[in-house]
Amino acid sequence: MKKHQVMHTELEHSSTAQNKDVGMITVIYDNNAYQAGLETGWGFSCLIRGTGKTVLFDTGGDGAKLLANMRKLGISPHEIGMVVLSHIHGDHVGGLTGFLEKNPDVAVFVPKSFPGDFKTDIKRYGAHVVEVQKPMETCEGAYSTGELGTVIKEQSLIVKTNRGLVVITGCAHPGIAKIVKKAKEFFKDTVLFVTGGYHLGNKNRKELEGIISDFQNLGVRYVGPCHCTGENARELFRKTYREKYIPVGVGKIIDMRLFQ
Repeated sequence: MKKHQVMHTELEHSSTAQNKDVGMITVIYDNNAYQAGLETGWGFSCLIRGTGKTVLFDTGGDGAKLLANMRKLGISPHEIGMVVLSHIHGDHVGGLTGFLEKNPDVAVFVPKSFPGDFKTDIKRYGAHVVEVQKPMETCEGAYSTGELGTVIKEQSLIVKTNRGLVVITGCAHPGIAKIVKKAKEFFKDTVLFVTGGYHLGNKNRKELEGIISDFQNLGVRYVGPCHCTGENARELFRKTYREKYIPVGVGKIIDMRLFQ
């Protein structure tokens, strides 16, 4: 594999940012059901097509389930050029080794704070490890927020489209509104869509209403909360965003080109 080119400058100064169409996001692993015949499991993983490389964001909690869902969705492990892991928790990295057994010819972007033995294990499969600390471009059109948070450090993915920014989170431990605000500050662009785990299961109604208000003030146009968001939070987002609420679960295919 050719040496992966990495950009360490902050996103707002990126000279390679493209205002392009992301194409589609396919949810491969989630604890919420969507398409019949696919396996659910606690965790999250999705596939992003339309960027410089096809991206696997997180790998769920179990490699067998991840690969089984990929087969049923017609996704070949070999079409994936890079993997981005949001944080070290097992429900987001547990499927990685199963995937690498099928396709080790990838770059795996991990927060720099990941344990050394975890990164060594990735290299043993022959994959290339890219440590992420500051915001950076991962491939054309896709960017990491860099490590955010304190106790649990986590990176999220930002994809630039010709309709605005798509923000994809694993568990949003640093705070979902804070992550969205950071993405908006990086690019000074509209936030088109936010999907992934929002980590709001332990929030009361007043706190949830405050976060939804933050989303509205940040100009978030579409939402697709899943994984660790919590049912109360999902329902409040659904009632608030109405037709701009995207139900997300295993097998959901989100065609960003259809967003108005």
